[in-house]
Formats: sequence, C-alpha cells, structure tokens
Amino acid sequence: MTDHSKLLNIFSKQRENQYRIAGSDADERIAKLKKLRQFLLDHIDEACDATRRDFGKPEAETIIGELLVLVSEISYAIKNLKKWMRPERQSVPLTMIGTSSYIQYEPKGCVLIIAPWNYPIALALKPLVSAISAGCVAIIKPSEMTPNASAFVRKVVENLFTANEVAVIEGDADTSTELLKLPFNHIFFTGSPGVGKIVMKAAAENLTSVTLELGGKSPSIVDETADILETAKRIVWAKFFNNGQTCIAPDYVLVQDSVAEKLVAEMKNVIATTYKSSGNGIEKSASYARIVNEKHFSRLSELLNEATRQGAVISEGGKSNAAERYISPTILTSVTNGMRIMQEEIFGPILPVVIFKNVSEAIEHVNAGEKPLALYIHSKSASATDRILASTSSGNALVNEVLTQFGNTEIPFGGVNNSGIGKSNGFYGFKEFSNAKGVMKRRFGTMKFLYPPYSERLVSLLKKGLRWV
Repeated sequence: MTDHSKLLNIFSKQRENQYRIAGSDADERIAKLKKLRQFLLDHIDEACDATRRDFGKPEAETIIGELLVLVSEISYAIKNLKKWMRPERQSVPLTMIGTSSYIQYEPKGCVLIIAPWNYPIALALKPLVSAISAGCVAIIKPSEMTPNASAFVRKVVENLFTANEVAVIEGDADTSTELLKLPFNHIFFTGSPGVGKIVMKAAAENLTSVTLELGGKSPSIVDETADILETAKRIVWAKFFNNGQTCIAPDYVLVQDSVAEKLVAEMKNVIATTYKSSGNGIEKSASYARIVNEKHFSRLSELLNEATRQGAVISEGGKSNAAERYISPTILTSVTNGMRIMQEEIFGPILPVVIFKNVSEAIEHVNAGEKPLALYIHSKSASATDRILASTSSGNALVNEVLTQFGNTEIPFGGVNNSGIGKSNGFYGFKEFSNAKGVMKRRFGTMKFLYPPYSERLVSLLKKGLRWV
C-alpha cells in the first residue's frame, strides 16, 4: 500500500522549495546537469546491467536507446540553456506604441514525471533534464515492471539531489493514483493512450497542465520507388530494436503491391543475418531482447494466435518460449483491418504487412485510424513523399529514416491527439516545463485618452482607427 503521508510530506517540502529553485541562474542549473551527465558516464555498466536483468536488453541497445539520447540531451541543454533563459524581445504592434515587450520563461514549479518500463532510464531522466533546465522541482515515478532500472534511477537521483528538489517514488499503480491526486503544476506522462486519458482526467481536477507522450499504430509506408534492401534493413532494425517495445517502432508496414514480395523476402534475409549470425539461432542471440513480463507475453501471443486463426499468414518467425518470454521476429502477411492486431498498438516483435495499390490508398489507410506518433515514408519520389506529408497528420514524420527523431535535439518530439499532447527534446522540452510569461513595459506616452468618460470624438477616432490596425 502507498504511504500517503510520505508522498504528501515530500510534495509539501518541494512546494516550499520551488521558488528557491526557480530563482537559480543558468550557471547553477548547468552545474546540476553536468553532475548528472558525469554520474551517468561513470555508471554505464551498472545501467546496462539493470536493463539486462529486467528484460534482457542488449548492452548496445541500452547505450543507444537509453544513455546516448540522454547524454546528448544533457549536453545540448548545457550548451544552450543560457540562451533559452534570456528574455525573448518581441516587436510592438501599432496599438501598443510606447511600450516594449518580451517573453520570460519561468518554471512551472512542482512537476510529476511518470515513466514507463520500455526505456526505463531515458524516459525517467530525459524529462528531468528539461525540468532542471526550466528550474522546476520534480517527483519521478518509475515503472514497477522494471525494478532494477527503477532502482538505478533512484540511485542517480539520491546521489545528486536532495528530496526537496528531486525525489523518486517507487510503487505500483496505487502509488501513481495517489500522486495524481496532488496539485502538481505540471505532469509529464509517458505510456499508453488509455492510461494517458486517466492521467489527463486526474490532472483536470487541479487544472494541471500535462505532457502526454503516448503511442499508437505508427505506419511505415514503402512505395515502388524505394530502395528495398536499405528499407528492409531500416524497418527490421527499427521494429525489433528493444524487442519491438518502442512507442515509435513501425507498428505495421504499408507496401506497394509491385514490391511487396521483394520487401518481405529482403526483411526475412535481414532478420537471418542480423540475429542468426552466431549460428545458434535467434533465441541464443545476444542482440535480441525479451518481452518485459508474462502479462505482455500472453497479450502478444493472443494477438498473434487470433490473427492466424482469422487468416493471417506467418511469413517469418512465430516461434515462442513462454519460460524465456521469447517471441521470435515475426512477419505477418494477409492481415485484414478487422483483426485485433491491426486495431491495437502491438508493442512487440510482430510486424504485419499490408499491401496497397497506389499512394492514395496508402493515405486513406493511415487517415482511417488515429493520428500516429510517427509516420515513416520510404521512397525516392519527391512528389509521392510531399503528397503523403501534406495529406496525413502525425507527431513526427521521417523520410528514408527511422527511430532517430527521439534523439534529435533540434526538433520537437511528441504526438498529436491520441498519440500525445505536448512536445519534448531540447528547447521544446524546456518550454514544456516553463510558463512563457509575456511582459510589457511602458516606456513613454499614455493610454489615458482611452479612459472613460467616452466622448463622441473618441468613438469616431476609434472607428476610423480600426481601418489602420
């Protein structure tokens, strides 16, 4: 059971401390970020060991998907924070003559970060980088599904911060429920759309702003002009990285009919050379992670079995070992939209392939569903690419590239509607934890001529002035 008094005590101390932290200058915040970066660099092996023990994540995938994006985010913030914190001077409209205006980014205050299990280190600490940069105090709730990684996150925080600035609260769903009752100034949640709705509803009780990084069915469109071999390599890497447990993984492939057979054949070849290189089979590969727990293993098995009963064909993989929570890289063909596997986010190593005849059909298929977190386009045709980009909506869109948007500090990362609300990465993360306060200062002149009592002459001047605004 959650100790509500403990949560309330930590929250209260952070609220008391929030304005002191808010008053910190850029140098103080940068010093904290540098300590965080150094701690991570000093504990790389410990981080890798934690994720390996939780769900068999390969060391390279922990470094790429957890530490590289995290250290890059920290370094980028250190480099740019002074610029972000400077007032942004704004131009003055004619009606405001005699004043000056600027935007001052001030910290939102007390924030809650609820992290998921699939990237348990990066998705707990990357939002914290933005919160520190903005000058906020924070409580982090890591996932109970990855206890070793959660313990590592707690160790990082407790070694670098006092509890009245940053604290880690571990626990199950009851703990999250108790935390959501508290009047935070901002909540940053990463997880499923279903739970995101619960978080948003709870936040509404306190009129708390939210960032929701969710997910959905992100399509990978492959047209007949694409480089099929390179596309196969990209899709296989992106889909089966972290065993498919990535919110921006290609959920399914939309491929033009003229190249569909070739793409499937090439993806099968890439799977064989990628994960069977040791000659001992995929199950023995040190480069292939596992499903996080039995519950998710059962869910994926049911999705696959139901699809095959309804006519889907396993073109590759389909093998599993419940004791190891292992499902081999699987390619499904002959899928239909009525199958549950085409209606739910898969979040595992199963890749359905859907065939389309022309670009219009592919666009219609994407737009028939919720707006995805990511849209991947594989094509050499500029006209086809531009048409897809102009005719669809997604959190991010990548052309002949996969996954790397999460680590690109120069562009916003996040979804739209069902796939998310708000943005992160670099300056966009800093803004998410900040209130963009508009400041106006009168330098000369007066607005007294607008004060009552209102004369007929003033009304006449106002009517004429409307034409010049």
